[in-house]
Parts: sequence; C-alpha cells; structure tokens
Amino acid sequence: MNSEAVYVSGMGVVSAVGVGVADSLSSMEAGERNVGPVSLFSSPINLPVFEVASLPPRISPGKMRTLELLELALDEALLNAELDAFDGLRIGVALGTTVACQLNDLGFYSTFRKNNAAPMDSVDGFLEGNLAEATAKRLGLAGPTLVVANACSSGTDAIGAAMSWLNAGLCDIAIAGGADEMNRIPICGFNALGVASDEPCAPFDGNRHGLNLGEGAGVLILETAASAAKRGVSSKLRVCGYGSSADAYHLTAPHPEGEGLVRAIDGALKQAGIQPSDIAFINAHGTSTPDNDRVEGQTLLRLFGQEIKVLSTKGYTGHTLGAAGGIEAVFSAAGLREGWIPGSAGFQNVDEEIGLVPTMGKTEITGRYALSTSLAFGGNNAALVIGIE
Repeated sequence: MNSEAVYVSGMGVVSAVGVGVADSLSSMEAGERNVGPVSLFSSPINLPVFEVASLPPRISPGKMRTLELLELALDEALLNAELDAFDGLRIGVALGTTVACQLNDLGFYSTFRKNNAAPMDSVDGFLEGNLAEATAKRLGLAGPTLVVANACSSGTDAIGAAMSWLNAGLCDIAIAGGADEMNRIPICGFNALGVASDEPCAPFDGNRHGLNLGEGAGVLILETAASAAKRGVSSKLRVCGYGSSADAYHLTAPHPEGEGLVRAIDGALKQAGIQPSDIAFINAHGTSTPDNDRVEGQTLLRLFGQEIKVLSTKGYTGHTLGAAGGIEAVFSAAGLREGWIPGSAGFQNVDEEIGLVPTMGKTEITGRYALSTSLAFGGNNAALVIGIE
C-alpha cells in the first residue's frame, strides 16, 4: 500500500566530512577524508576515527556534544525548510541515537567509582539528554516525541516512525533523523568485538579490515503536501517508502543470506510503489566489516543486479552509529537533487566473494529514486526509499 506524499522540505547535516550539506558535498566531490586519532578525550585504544574537527563557538560548556551536533544539523534543516515560527503548527520529533540515550553518564560512574560519591551534574545531563524532548523544549513544540535506540538503524527507523505519524495525521510536520557523538564505550566495544580497523575504512574492498567510528547528525524536515502548500513552500524531494525487519539470527552478525535485509527492502519498495529497476542508486550501510559488507553486497547484487550504482558514505563519515541513518538519508536526498553521487571512499580492490564494484569517482545520476539501507546489531534491518519529482 502506498503512503501519502511525505515531502522533504528541509535537511541539514554535520559530520567529519563537513558542517552543512553544501560543505559536505564539496568535500566528498573532492574525495576528502578527515580521519585521524581521537582528540576529544584520552583513550588507550589507538584507532583512527572520523571526528567533527571544529564546531562553531556557539558550543555551550556542559551541554552534551550529541545535542550540539544535532542542533547544528537541525538549524540548517529549519532554515532550508523556511521554518522559523512554530505557533499553530503540529510538529513531531523522532530522532535516533546510541550514545545520547545510554552512554553519556560516564562522568558520574567514573567519579563515583573513584570517590564512592559523585556530584549530580552528570546525572542531570543524562536526564536532560533526551534528544526529542530537548528539541521539542528548545523550539516550543507540542507534537509527538520519540527517541529510537535501535543500534545502527536508529536514524532510519526514526524517519520511518515520523512518516507513519504524518500518514496517520498525528502531525503535519516532523523533525526526523539521528545524532551521535564520539564516545569511549563504542571505541572499546567495537575494538573488543574485533571489527574496528587500525587503518582508514574501505567499504566493500577486498582488503577491508573493519570499521572506523564517526560522529555527527543528519536531520530531515518531513511535511505533508497540505502543510507545505499552506506554508507556501515547495520541494521536489519525498520520502516514499520505509521497511524494517529483524533477522532473529544473531546478536551482532547479519543473517548469512540477508533474509531480514531482503524483507526490509521489499517493504520499502512496496510502500513506495516501485520496482527494484526504479532505483537509481543505493547508499549502502557499508560498514567495511567482513560480515556486513559480504552479506549486504551479495544481497544488493541479488536484488538489483550488477548495473546498480552503490556507494557507502561511511568512507567519508565513519560509522556514526545512531546518526548513520539520518546522515545517509540526507546524502541520498542530496544525491538525487544534485544529480550525482561521490565515489565510495576507500574502495580499491574487488572482493571476488561479493563481486560488487561501488562507485569509483563522481557519478552522474539520472533516476528518480534512491535507496538507503541500515543493518544493526540485534539483526535489525531498515530501508528507506527517497524520491524526487
């Protein structure tokens, strides 16, 4: 069943590749990769990461970095959507994250462990760190709010939830996407799992060694056609379909045959009312880990054929966890709007087990639909179809 038209009236992004959509596209077009050692905190684990190198001086002391990253992306999206007054508008907020919902209370625990007591500042920050509630409070919104903590598919799932709100008439406009900051726990965790690389990541490459962590935020302003017409704004971009499915196979590994991913993609295509042949390009999850890239690459080739254009923008951003789906949705929408996608950074050698050859440089796009995929721990799979009129 097709959903009602959900327009993308604004979008904003911040990551290691740039602050803002235009800056990010310029960096990706030039093939720039801002990867290096952790500088935000001390860590005994020396792994390359994709940090946001510099943030504007508006950063508030004591405010969670995830919120600051989110606000940068959100402010750009609101400006892009010509949305600067909110009275009388029914606006919902659905945002995905990992760090902000469970890993931002390290200060309290480390101090308590050392002194058997700790001030409550860190706890207060934790309680104020609900991204959706903080955003609604900051903007004075009264619509539905939701934080999705579904591992690496969180941002995509948040966009899917926002779509359902708009189609159900719960709101007329929705702020959707994801945000996450660099954090010690994911660095330790992915290193312990043996899937973190000591070299810059190389999605789908035959010599890939694992992922690099990143940070950032990606936000879409989603809007019904009636709301956009009432506000006098127009957009050719739409979010057309969303699908989600769980492998129920393994805590961290994807199903070898990509069964859940197939169902998620099929659901997104059906909701969009299109066929696989209608997809112009795929912004794949592409983490650069052996298992993910093998399963995802084989699945995408099986569903879309050898001619499909594929890239992973994680070669420019690193794996931004709960923010990934939001960031990659922005880049997918921008690719359709601009008519080109960048080369898949890091790729040099074909993995014969997969047979997938992602984009090697700036590639022109002529179709009307893009697919963005997310594969997460717990066997969660999510897919998003974005279109342009």
